[in-house]
Amino acid sequence: MARLFILLVISLVLTCISTSWTLSQTKPTLILLETLAQKESHSQFFKILVDEGFQLVYKVADDSTLTLVKYGEFLYDNVVLFAPNVEEFGGNVSPVGIVEFIDAGGNLIVAASSSITDAIRELGSDCGVEFDEDGTSVIDHLHYDASDSGKHTTIVVEPEQLIAAPLIVATRSPILYNGVAMTADSSNSLLLPVVKGSPTSYSYNPTSKIEEYPMALGTETLLVAALQARNNARVTFSGSLDMFSDAFFETSVSRSGLEPVPSGNRQFSRDIARWTFKEVGLLRVSAVSHNRIGETSPPTAYTIGEEVRFSITIEEFISGSWTPFLASDVQMEFVRIDPFVRAFLEPTANGTLEVVFVLPDVYGVFQFRVDYNRLGYTRLQSRTQVSVRPLQHTQYERFIPSAFPYYASAASMMLGLFLFALVFLSHQDSAKSKKD
Repeated sequence: MARLFILLVISLVLTCISTSWTLSQTKPTLILLETLAQKESHSQFFKILVDEGFQLVYKVADDSTLTLVKYGEFLYDNVVLFAPNVEEFGGNVSPVGIVEFIDAGGNLIVAASSSITDAIRELGSDCGVEFDEDGTSVIDHLHYDASDSGKHTTIVVEPEQLIAAPLIVATRSPILYNGVAMTADSSNSLLLPVVKGSPTSYSYNPTSKIEEYPMALGTETLLVAALQARNNARVTFSGSLDMFSDAFFETSVSRSGLEPVPSGNRQFSRDIARWTFKEVGLLRVSAVSHNRIGETSPPTAYTIGEEVRFSITIEEFISGSWTPFLASDVQMEFVRIDPFVRAFLEPTANGTLEVVFVLPDVYGVFQFRVDYNRLGYTRLQSRTQVSVRPLQHTQYERFIPSAFPYYASAASMMLGLFLFALVFLSHQDSAKSKKD
């Protein structure tokens, strides 16, 4: 009996340890490289990821053992693709497989260069990004760095060319860029132009004479683009692999007539990695409640015209922990087919957002609906279904003031009938004489 008890205690302890280890375990981040030498040329960027707490797994992009999924489950949360020259991915990885990884909620950073293959081009096309032809570069004859070789392809990105979204890019320092141009599919509303070209930039082969209209010109030229899918998976495309290199991290930006300043590539890369891998801008709903005023629990059904309180707790992931998100622009809609009530939620002292409103004079099946979609944040959706019934026969007013004229007309009719009957019954004709 004692031995059985000891075995039971040991199994319980092992189960608890296994459960806690499983809950604390996070999937690693896959780094796909052209050659393992890129671990040295881009070491500072990878160090940024390690400092942020990511566990990195390095693989060559054409490794025959490469796989993203095993036993129906994806092995990684994030993928960094630094292999613009890969002709074909190794193992069972393909552009279609990477898109499936995104559809499953995975996050992806892709860096290309002027030498780009069809595999990377196909992946970008599946996400709504079109890369220019192989051998082309972004050229800017006015905004180039002093270290440029004379082709004006090492360009300087000014702060005003960055997206105005501190959650995505907080840095406002000039950035060095050398790579291929991109354009966005105009029908894809999910794409974000993180870095645009200057009005004097264009895309072409720097060694060829311009004989046709460039694919990308001016501010239509995309240098860095981001995508947040409807499942909140995040993807970032950069046309420049050099943006993330140690050389661009350590160099200074030297513009004509201006003093050299440190490049903002390090901070830009850190911002992009943190946003893409959901270290910032991550929201969740932790609690939803609704009740009648004066009560604390939700009823089985509401009645038209009742005063209702709706509250929701939204949290934001900041510095590794969830904190209350008390924005003043969150709206609640009370919807049947169309919204009958739309109101802003007000922050409260206990960290929730709430609103008090009167139910419409319409019965049916309704939803408390919260849709929050702001630049840089994950999309937040909350649906809570309730029933609204009409008044019971005992809940109607006994006498309605607006019906008093009808009450008076009915009473006058009854009084008139009573008087007529009284007169008719009490009246007696005079008796006729025999002579008549």
